[in-house]
Amino acid sequence: MTLTSKEIESFKNTLLALRARLTNSVSSASEDVKSNDEMKGYSQHQADEGTDDFIRNISLEVTGKEVEVLRQIDRALEKIDEGTYGKCDLTDEDIPVRRLEAIPYATMTVAAQDKLEKGLIQ
Repeated sequence: MTLTSKEIESFKNTLLALRARLTNSVSSASEDVKSNDEMKGYSQHQADEGTDDFIRNISLEVTGKEVEVLRQIDRALEKIDEGTYGKCDLTDEDIPVRRLEAIPYATMTVAAQDKLEKGLIQ
């Protein structure tokens, strides 16, 4: 089933809004980590420094995951520009609309992504 131009435009708007939100979130987290690094050494107790390090590590991990989603969003936007949005990158099968509604940056069918994650497809 091919997506209509109206559906594609709706997905594009959703992707752009999600991209803006995540970009803002990554920028904020980066600033928080930088400011925490500048404050390091001002803690009164070793446990406080440990807590600060733990929070910084969690922020970096979350930011890394958000950056990966941003890459996937950029790929989905490229596919819109190429005219291939809604087609699986690996199998060229249609990605179900319900999947795109749940994960608008999906570029593979569930089956193809499962095989990729299991290492069955290179």
